[in-house]
Amino acid sequence: MKTTRILLASSFFAAVLAVPVLVHERTTQAAPPAPAPAAAAAPAGNCKTFGAGKCCSPDVTMHLEKEAVFSACGQSEATFLGEAASKDTCKYHFKIAGENSEETFVQVYSPAAKEVLDKPTDPFMSFKKVGKVWVTDKAKSPKAASQVASSTGLYMPGRGYFVSVAASTKVCTKPQTVTLSKSLK
Repeated sequence: MKTTRILLASSFFAAVLAVPVLVHERTTQAAPPAPAPAAAAAPAGNCKTFGAGKCCSPDVTMHLEKEAVFSACGQSEATFLGEAASKDTCKYHFKIAGENSEETFVQVYSPAAKEVLDKPTDPFMSFKKVGKVWVTDKAKSPKAASQVASSTGLYMPGRGYFVSVAASTKVCTKPQTVTLSKSLK
């Protein structure tokens, strides 16, 4: 009986001494607390807007800046009418002689996505890969032919997002859009 008490007492003391060691070990091995989620970057307030549009979010424009569009497409501040934002989208509008300014734009769309396709799938268009970006190539149907003729599409997969660009061929020719694809981030 005495041996049992001695064993029980020593086990108790060992347990009491082990608790602070375990607590200290658990706190030093635990992952540091996750930082508070960063708020989405606020749209710039000093941009040139198109119509009643709002300034585009830097979260979208970081994937394709208007200066890259100017450079690749031969546009400038003189032809730039302004930007218009909507959810995960930014449209850069341009003045093209004899054209409706509602239809002369380069649109950037970059939503967050759980599953990102490696390449675009569209039953009406085929795509070809140029560098890291997929570019619309040919229409697979007569109905899609007018869309392929009026704009060039770009698609770039990312981690947790993708970037899709639709560039009016009146603003940016197909070869210019291929050059623009090198600026996608």
